[in-house]
Amino acid sequence: MFLSVSHLSVRYGKQQQAAVDGVSLGLAAGEIGVLIGPSGCGKTTLLRAVAGLERASSGSIVLQGETVSDGAHHMPAEQRRIGMVFQDYALFPHLSVGRNVAFGIDSLPRAERAHRVAEVLRLVGLDGMQERFPHELSGGQQQRVALARALAPNPRLLLLDEPFSNLDVDLRERLAHEVRAILKAAGATALFVTHDQLEAFAIGDVIGVMHEGHLHQWEDAYALYHRPATRFVAEFIGHGVFAPAQIRLVGNEVSVQTPLGALQDMDECPLPTAYEAGLCDVLLRADDIVHDDHAPVKAQIIRKSFRGSEFLYTLRLASGETLMTHVPSHHNHALGEWIGIRAEVDHVVTFARGGAALSPPAPSAVRAEHIPAT
Repeated sequence: MFLSVSHLSVRYGKQQQAAVDGVSLGLAAGEIGVLIGPSGCGKTTLLRAVAGLERASSGSIVLQGETVSDGAHHMPAEQRRIGMVFQDYALFPHLSVGRNVAFGIDSLPRAERAHRVAEVLRLVGLDGMQERFPHELSGGQQQRVALARALAPNPRLLLLDEPFSNLDVDLRERLAHEVRAILKAAGATALFVTHDQLEAFAIGDVIGVMHEGHLHQWEDAYALYHRPATRFVAEFIGHGVFAPAQIRLVGNEVSVQTPLGALQDMDECPLPTAYEAGLCDVLLRADDIVHDDHAPVKAQIIRKSFRGSEFLYTLRLASGETLMTHVPSHHNHALGEWIGIRAEVDHVVTFARGGAALSPPAPSAVRAEHIPAT
């Protein structure tokens, strides 16, 4: 494993309040990891601990087989050969683009330095812009300069802390795709922090969901969405609601009874014995609910959000349960209207009835091949 973080904790103050609490994760060489979660969840503190800007209270950080932090040893940030890109870019306004990029490699001979500056600017799509100044560039171009400067010294690891937060919303996802392509072309291993799910999905090979210092899950985007390890991940990622359900064994078939009727022929459904009397809550994503005028189950539209190609409808059943569904935008139903719906669920995700969303993650929440050796 190129980067291994094992049981890492960062604590502050006399009360030793944990900003990061027992986090373990790993990145393979050339892999891009993303940390996502609400404000104050510990993701930036974890990033800064990897960088060496925060001292770990316990646990270890191993980079390319070298222990850079453990309970007894803390390698200074400047010795770790880690590049960082910050949300404010931190470009020098009085220096040209070329001199900004060359700032971290000024010890190289002039010809070699000029070659490297041209090389990384070409990599980020800013070839020929060496003589421009930051104020002459767009926000996206300034971000690319910051990325080029971080890549210029050939760091072992690149860390990016909310690098798109100062950009327009429409630009963020596109730039995330472009930055991913740049990092892959450079063969860089990177750890990225964001609070935006679309950015995380666009750039990450593996994504970690954090809350209150805990890492709840560390897997790819598909697994986070379809197989959330904790109730918090299920609520934080995507659109969906929990509905009361009961798992039953009917003959040799497992059936999940829900307010929409029975769910059958599903992948990885738990047995009724997983919960007392089979009673549980089932996660119903917006894409699990299909608008069907001929369906026997009807629901009232209580909220609608226009998304361009589709509406996100919030619905209420006659029994009072709330659901959500994506509907093509040419189906422009009015608030208060009743429409037919049915469930099409491939991945059944269940949790204990009325369980806490913020329960600590189970050990299985971390993807097996990304658990550092201890």
